[in-house]
Amino acid sequence: MMQQQTSNSYLFGGNAPYVEELYEAYLENPGSVPDNWRQYFDAMQNVPAVDGSAKPDVIHSSVIASFAERAKAGPIRTIVASSDAEMGRKRVAATQLIAAYRYLGSRWANLDPLQRQERPSIPELEPSFYGFTDADQDTVFNISNTYFGPETATLRDLTNLLKDTYTRSIGAEYMYISDPAEKRWLQERLESIRSTPAFSAEKKKHILERLTAAEGLERYLHTKYVGQKRFSLEGGETFIASIDEIIQRAGEKGVQEIVIGMAHRGRLNVLVNTLGKAPKDLFEEFEGKHADDLPAGDVKYHQGFSSDISTAGGPVHLSLAFNPSHLEIVNPVVEGSVKARMDRRGDTHGAQVLPILVHGDAAFAGQGVVMETLNLAQTRGYGTGGTVHIVINNQIGFTTSDPRDARSTIYCSDVVKMIEAPVLHVNADDPEAVVLASQIAMDYRQQFKKDIVVDIICYRKLGHNEQDTPALTQPLMYKKIAKHPGTRKMYADKLIAQGVIPADGGDAMVAAYRAAMDQGKHTIDPVISNFKNKYAVDWLPFLNRKWTDAADTAVPMTELKRLATAITTVPADFKVHSLVEKVLGDRANMGKGEMNLDWGMGEHLAFASLVSSGYAVRLTGQDAGRGTFVHRHAVLHDQNRERWDAGTYIPLQNISEGQAPFTVIDSVLSEEAVLAFEYGYSTAEPNTLTIWEAQFGDFVNGAQVVIDQFISSGEVKWGRASGLVMMLPHGYEGQGPEHSSCRPERFLQLCADNNMQVVQPTTASQIFHVLRRQMVRQFRKPLVILTPKSLLRNKDAGSPLEQLAKGAFQTVIGEVDESIDAKKVKRVIACSGKVYYDIVNTRKTRGVTDTAIVRIEQLYPFPHKAFAAELKKFPNLAEVVWVQDEPQNQGPWFQIQHNIFEAMESGQKLAYAGRPASASPAVGYYDKHYAQQKDLLETAFSKLKGFILTK
Repeated sequence: MMQQQTSNSYLFGGNAPYVEELYEAYLENPGSVPDNWRQYFDAMQNVPAVDGSAKPDVIHSSVIASFAERAKAGPIRTIVASSDAEMGRKRVAATQLIAAYRYLGSRWANLDPLQRQERPSIPELEPSFYGFTDADQDTVFNISNTYFGPETATLRDLTNLLKDTYTRSIGAEYMYISDPAEKRWLQERLESIRSTPAFSAEKKKHILERLTAAEGLERYLHTKYVGQKRFSLEGGETFIASIDEIIQRAGEKGVQEIVIGMAHRGRLNVLVNTLGKAPKDLFEEFEGKHADDLPAGDVKYHQGFSSDISTAGGPVHLSLAFNPSHLEIVNPVVEGSVKARMDRRGDTHGAQVLPILVHGDAAFAGQGVVMETLNLAQTRGYGTGGTVHIVINNQIGFTTSDPRDARSTIYCSDVVKMIEAPVLHVNADDPEAVVLASQIAMDYRQQFKKDIVVDIICYRKLGHNEQDTPALTQPLMYKKIAKHPGTRKMYADKLIAQGVIPADGGDAMVAAYRAAMDQGKHTIDPVISNFKNKYAVDWLPFLNRKWTDAADTAVPMTELKRLATAITTVPADFKVHSLVEKVLGDRANMGKGEMNLDWGMGEHLAFASLVSSGYAVRLTGQDAGRGTFVHRHAVLHDQNRERWDAGTYIPLQNISEGQAPFTVIDSVLSEEAVLAFEYGYSTAEPNTLTIWEAQFGDFVNGAQVVIDQFISSGEVKWGRASGLVMMLPHGYEGQGPEHSSCRPERFLQLCADNNMQVVQPTTASQIFHVLRRQMVRQFRKPLVILTPKSLLRNKDAGSPLEQLAKGAFQTVIGEVDESIDAKKVKRVIACSGKVYYDIVNTRKTRGVTDTAIVRIEQLYPFPHKAFAAELKKFPNLAEVVWVQDEPQNQGPWFQIQHNIFEAMESGQKLAYAGRPASASPAVGYYDKHYAQQKDLLETAFSKLKGFILTK
């Protein structure tokens, strides 16, 4: 397959019928074919007909039909072509040659510093392929369809122009882009200068200084901290010149904030040489010193940093995102952070905020989150105005360097073709070409607000880390690397030969950098001290808070009624669906106090009260607008709409004048990238209620890396606070293994250090108060909400409007049946979630009067005092039974039994009632589900059996 990809012509072979079909369409309507094909076919019209006439071609189908008729009458006479026809054929061939270099030139580009592979055979790049001979080399052709400058050129000159532009140190891929304007822009930028920069002497010296800094830091660390892991950039030092150029050029073009995401390779170099982290601070980390204010901390090559850098366009704030070892997972986190910063500035197109993502070649091709993140790029809810991607392509992934093992595509960057992002492959040993590619990339992003890739093809001088011996598995590669003098040395020698620097200029730069390192300082410090950005967020009010801090979440009755009117009112000419009309009518009655609130109304009033008070709300998920279970209806659809992109109305965006934004997004079908995006958004914007809702809670494990590496541990590792809310539909209702459980046991297992909150509300008023608490209380920790399914419409789960006007979120709800005599209670059933209503109904059916039911609405942090207070209400309590829907090895049981046991008194017994342990979250057969449910409810009220713990 790879051979077919690299050798098959784009004009012939299997594509011939496609080309013929395009040509037939062109003859009928020239505007119906892509721009590049129209140019090609236009040129063909200059070819004289076989009879020597200059008439344009006609639709072939009619000609074929005519010949069929003539064939019946006798043989057809053939006319020999004239010399004019031959010249016309050559003109077309010249146009084909231009197109071939634009499409395929990158395959012949001089990109690999190690020169490990031979140039592939691509006949289409040879003039002889089109019938040209040496006699044609001085033939003059019209090349006005290029941007080389002259209107005409000989075949010899044209071939050299094409080679200079497309096969030297830059290999450009862009002809798959649909927009002709973008292709023309790239053609003009490349062809007008033959992909060759013309930098001033000062610019060249600056590039050398960046290379010297990049190499100097690595060599200093290598000799001072022998054997310590740092994931060296050696072999890819040109990357530092690239990112420096992008940052400086971004500042010139009005960018004021840049968020950078990258993995280990070269990270320490970026921290010191790009963001301006003091070398002495880095050295202290190598020596084992660290901040004492983090419970866990992290290794030095995961650390983030921020600073303000001086550029020709003014100060630019740089943020390097904290990153775990899981490669590429930081990508959507960065995009979410950028989106939050854009929203804060009112920057709808990304003119002021820029994401830069730095990739390794193996991870860029190998990690699925790359594709998921790219898929967000041009969507309404997640677009950030284009990302500049830089690939540190050292041609090896850990120990995998054989292209037959590394990927199934020609280039590691081929995944970006799914969003038609152009790619500039560039040889790292040509630093000026790398800087030029970086300039073009930044300009393209600002011009078209789309992604672009700079693929810096380099090598890795050392192993995956500094303790590896890479020659064990790559002997040939590392023989070549051992002979390589280094990019800095090569470029310094070039500048000496050009007279740009004196003979000792390169060595002097190296010595100066080494001396600065010895002092723990920079040779050049672009960092601006004490710069105040008016868009910066102050997190101090949210730090060092306790989850027990009070929060007034009640809303006055008059305000609730006003909000209810606003969210149930639609424009007069807006026709809602009859089912939605019924929902709005019921909600209007709920707002008047004539009906108990259901879950959807509780949510709506929480959102409405927050945006009315100045807190923005951002709600995303695969069916966030309507709700997976058709309970929300945050987005209304006009049933008489006449356009696909019009006819929606969002009442929560029309609550009051000057309200905060309410954003609801039906996301792409992704868990990992979308959840990571929302996490990134929440870490950059504490004043927005940021919510991600799973379609079913079961699907959240598709984003487990985000939960493990960021949401649960980001604060203790990096000090990064987040108020992200996760709504995870959960409940056992016979829908099978993938539609029952959000795996609460996994979240509870991750709970420690008061790192997040896990709740399972059971009433409409509880969801109202817990959502408001998340913002009103100055306490920003992730909130995991196990949301219900059947309870969304269960009247028993409804709440009177008065409960929103008073009270607060109850972490524990005690016995609510006034007929239960506390003195007669011998057993307390403790539970959480939907199973509570099943237990209540069973107690009523059985006529049980000596058993109380206590709901634990907040599973973590465990409400010790509130739960203990409930147990103390029953003086004759002998037994506590934990009842859950989930299997015994799942659900909250093993994670909270010690908390329940702690609240009990001496002599009391603790037991379990629930499904037996299971490898699957739930059974798939409804009759078996029903039998298990019946059995667990029977066990809840029967004599204790099985596991019993006596205090």
